[in-house]
Amino acid sequence: QVQLVESGGGLVQPGGSLRLSCAASGSAFSIYAVGWYRQAVGKERELVARISGGGTTTYADSVKGRFTISRDNAKNTVTLQMNSLKPEDTAVYFCNAVRYYSGPGNYWGQGTQVTVSS
Repeated sequence: QVQLVESGGGLVQPGGSLRLSCAASGSAFSIYAVGWYRQAVGKERELVARISGGGTTTYADSVKGRFTISRDNAKNTVTLQMNSLKPEDTAVYFCNAVRYYSGPGNYWGQGTQVTVSS
């Protein structure tokens, strides 16, 4: 079992930056692909960025060039660096860890609120 805890959310002005962190408990964190999802009020949850256990990254078109996902397997953490934030980035951000082999697994954090407003 893996437990995920997000942190780093808050209120920021448009054009500002935030860094979200997903901290995982449990062993073998490096075998999990980790994604950041977000859900705005009244909207569907969407994938923002994803990183494989080997470090391959993908991004939603809406955040490409502004957000960067990275991981430190030694520290069991995944970071989402968010720059040039826009009001439409406002949402609850969730960390998700997925294991495809050696017995599948799918885990979610509790979410952290990001609000971009002037």
